[in-house]
Amino acid sequence: MSGLLRRLFTPRWQHPDARVRHQAVARLDLARDLHRQALERLAQDDDPDVRAAALARFDDPERLLGLRDQGGGSEELSQRLITLLAGGSDSLELGTRIALIERLDDASLLAELCLKGDNQQLRLAALARLNDEEALIRQACDNGIAAVRHAAAERVTSEAGLDRLAQQARRDRQVMRSARERLNCLRADAAELAAARKRREALLADLERHASAPWEPLYGGRFRHLMREWAALKDLPDAAQERRYHDACLRCRKVIGDREAQQRASEAAEARREGAEQAREALVEALEEGLEALGRSKVVTAQDIASLRAQKQLLAHRWQALSDQHLADQALRQRYDGVREGFERISQAWVRLEERADEVERAIADGDDQRLEALLDTLNWPEDLAPTPLLHRARQRLTQQNAPAVDEDQAARLARFTADLDDLERLLERGAFKAASRLHQRLRQTSEGLDATRAARLRQLGARLAELRDWRSFVAGPKREQLLQAIETLAEDDGLMDASLDRRHRQLVKEWKALGDAAANREQSTRFRAASDRIHARLAPWRERLEAERQAHLATREALCEQLETLLDQPAEEADPDALREIRDRARDQWRRASPVPRDQAEAIGRRFGRIRHALQALIDQRALAVAETKRELIEQVRTLLGQPLPAARRAEQVKELQRRWRELGRAPRGEEQALWREFRSLCDQVFASREAERDNRVRQARERQESMQALIERMDAWHPTSSADEAVLAAAIAEAAALEPLPGGRRTEGMRRRWSGIVRARGERLARLAVVEEVERWRAVQPLLHAHLEADAEYLAGGESREVALPEGLSLAEDMRGAHARRNAARQTHPADGEMEEHLARVRVHLSLLAVGNVSHRDDPLRLAIQVERLNESLSRELSRAEEVHGVLRELLATGPISPALWNREVGELDRMLERLTHLPPP
Repeated sequence: MSGLLRRLFTPRWQHPDARVRHQAVARLDLARDLHRQALERLAQDDDPDVRAAALARFDDPERLLGLRDQGGGSEELSQRLITLLAGGSDSLELGTRIALIERLDDASLLAELCLKGDNQQLRLAALARLNDEEALIRQACDNGIAAVRHAAAERVTSEAGLDRLAQQARRDRQVMRSARERLNCLRADAAELAAARKRREALLADLERHASAPWEPLYGGRFRHLMREWAALKDLPDAAQERRYHDACLRCRKVIGDREAQQRASEAAEARREGAEQAREALVEALEEGLEALGRSKVVTAQDIASLRAQKQLLAHRWQALSDQHLADQALRQRYDGVREGFERISQAWVRLEERADEVERAIADGDDQRLEALLDTLNWPEDLAPTPLLHRARQRLTQQNAPAVDEDQAARLARFTADLDDLERLLERGAFKAASRLHQRLRQTSEGLDATRAARLRQLGARLAELRDWRSFVAGPKREQLLQAIETLAEDDGLMDASLDRRHRQLVKEWKALGDAAANREQSTRFRAASDRIHARLAPWRERLEAERQAHLATREALCEQLETLLDQPAEEADPDALREIRDRARDQWRRASPVPRDQAEAIGRRFGRIRHALQALIDQRALAVAETKRELIEQVRTLLGQPLPAARRAEQVKELQRRWRELGRAPRGEEQALWREFRSLCDQVFASREAERDNRVRQARERQESMQALIERMDAWHPTSSADEAVLAAAIAEAAALEPLPGGRRTEGMRRRWSGIVRARGERLARLAVVEEVERWRAVQPLLHAHLEADAEYLAGGESREVALPEGLSLAEDMRGAHARRNAARQTHPADGEMEEHLARVRVHLSLLAVGNVSHRDDPLRLAIQVERLNESLSRELSRAEEVHGVLRELLATGPISPALWNREVGELDRMLERLTHLPPP
């Protein structure tokens, strides 16, 4: 009962039966809120008919959109929205509908509005909300408004989308053409980007190989060229390429920096060598001045010889130290050897004098002049050296004995003595104690027989010398005590390294000896010597190791000299000067590392290495001059290539080969290499510039040919032949296109070739069709002649006389058609069988059917096979066009006879139908 009551009082729009709910929709008033809510619920009903009826009552798209937002997005709701927004109802203004469309996000709804909107502006508004490329492609292909199609096509940007547009947008040729052009541009850009990326990768590979290559004179220029090439590329590198580029640049800069550091080191070494040369020259000059000063003196004393020996020993040690680092020049070495020989000559003469001094004293005391003269001959004292006081007395005695009447010029001797006193006074004023002491001692030895004035002045200067000696002793006393304490402390210090101990010990001994006899006493001397002996004993093992090391260094230097001498004895004819320079530099470094060597053998091995070094440098200079001459020949070859009429690419390849030979040659002498390289590079740049100009010219010409081809394609695309005689236009266009070849590679060219092939094929097919149509029209002009032949055939077959049919007036026939006309007249004379005529006529019909339709009935298969075999045989020599085949079939039809009216009436309908098909069917 309760269920029945519920059904009785339930509103009809809530009835379980869908038909009842459908009927209730029409009774609901949209102006009433309850009815409107009921309609909204019915718009979401399970039955589609009920939903459609309820939605049809709504005219406000705002409310429908609200229902859609609440989850009622059914197909009926979408269709109602499309109806209202597309302009199916007159209740809404265009601006309101556009504003509502701008709120939509449903792609399917927007796509339908683009297709069904009643206004272009509305469709464009819906299109602006579409973002899916598939939907845009659909609009560009299927939309009925051209502006919407074009706007949709403009928003398609992917390569796949443009490809689909170019194939599917057959409704709008502009869209298809635009899509094809944009696709070609996109592909061309992609190809250009790929080429640029490939070029960037090639540059990176070249730069990385360059970073791994050793240094050469062209290294820096090649690196800068690769950097300029990298900077000239228009595309942007990715992070990996940027990282590889910076890594390769760092490695290249490291190679260049290492080379520059090596050059700076070489320059510093050269500066040190020049400094050593200057120091050695100063040493030689000091020795020469010492010998010259000794030669200018009037008397040679033991103190002069000792001073000269000390100076020679000091300078010899300094010379050896410098020679261990840098070899001396040959001329300077000869000067040094001459000074050493002069010193050795004086030293040996002094040694001989010391050995026989006592004998000379006894001979003078005994008055044995003969013995004295023999001793002087044995001493062989150098003539350019002043005598000692003993030799002076001996010579004076011999002179007095041989020439007693000859006296020395007393005035000149006194003048010289006065000048020496002046020199002594100046030395005392400067505080030069040693020089003043030597000069005072010499003056005392020659002061015999002086007057009182000069003797008093000599005593006065002697007192001043004694005062200077006392002052030196006063000053040297604390210094001597300080040195004594320092050497004793050094002897007791066990923490110093042996090398530091030896260096400090030598310094203290040098300073002790520099004090001379100032403030000297036996106790201090004994203590200093004892401390020095303890240090010597302590350093004995270290000095033994040092001596062994020096011997090893000596052996290394000797082995190095032997290797270099072997190289110089048998030099390679094509020795690379760079390799020889590297050998020289390595030998110099090895020589410096093998230091020190024993002092007694240092000079000999040094002179040997000096001679080797000079010979090696001469060989390097000789090979460098040969390299320079070869490079001049290469320059002349490049200059000759510039004057030859060769293609720029071939000339550039030959120049590259010459550049490879240039790199293999090595360096010319310093100063010539850069000048030769600048000249060679300038000529090579001219060659490569001409190649680039020719390449640019080829690219420009190829671009011009491409543009000309594009213009030809556009012209032929707009041209449509009207008769078969226009075939000459197509042939001229094909010849023009062939003359424009070759075209530059790329996707644009491929697209142009495909489009050109399609245009040529289409125009050729149209020309073939026009030729067939013209052939059929010419046949129709022959119909009066054919009908005359048929009438003559009928008369002849009816038993009448055979008569010839004349050509109608004004009818122009080709030569082969005239021949067919003649054969038709002659056929009535022979009267062939009816079966034969029927077969001939059937053959013509089957052939026309093959040309017009492409197939025949099964009963005509034997004739079809025979005709196809005949066509294949004829095509072996020359393939006939469709128009030529039609002409041949019609010619045979004209020549076939006599034909009975019954046979002709049976076949003529099919023949006319085939000819009509030929005029409308496009050729294959």
